[in-house]
Amino acid sequence: MAEGDHTPRILVDDRQDLPVDTDGLVALAETCLRGEAATRSELSVSFVTEAEMAELHERYLGEPGPTDVLAFPLDGTDEEGVRLLGDVVICPAVAARNNPGDPAAELRLLLVHGILHLLGHDHEEEEERARMWELQERYSGVRVP
Repeated sequence: MAEGDHTPRILVDDRQDLPVDTDGLVALAETCLRGEAATRSELSVSFVTEAEMAELHERYLGEPGPTDVLAFPLDGTDEEGVRLLGDVVICPAVAARNNPGDPAAELRLLLVHGILHLLGHDHEEEEERARMWELQERYSGVRVP
């Protein structure tokens, strides 16, 4: 990435069978990263099956069954000075169950949620949660109560 190039790198790996608007989600990830001043960054996004997500959920969080999204931070830099944010892993099948009326909206929400975690946002405290939910809604267009 050249010094003047300020486009985040988004790497996508779709390892499952449900339809996913990868182009739209990459554009959303870019918008979110630009909005959060993370333009010189690289992000990996994977869409996985329920079986793979269940295995990751058990291995890294010690919890059984699949979840909708996991974020694995790297927070390093490459040889060009690009910030390596980490990986957002999403299970579209779980997302579809979470919001059967609009699974595409759920995927947008989960992607932004994962990116915000990689950027250091959290939702443990009430004030942090309110800020994170505000950002999620701004970028994804999805309101979470």
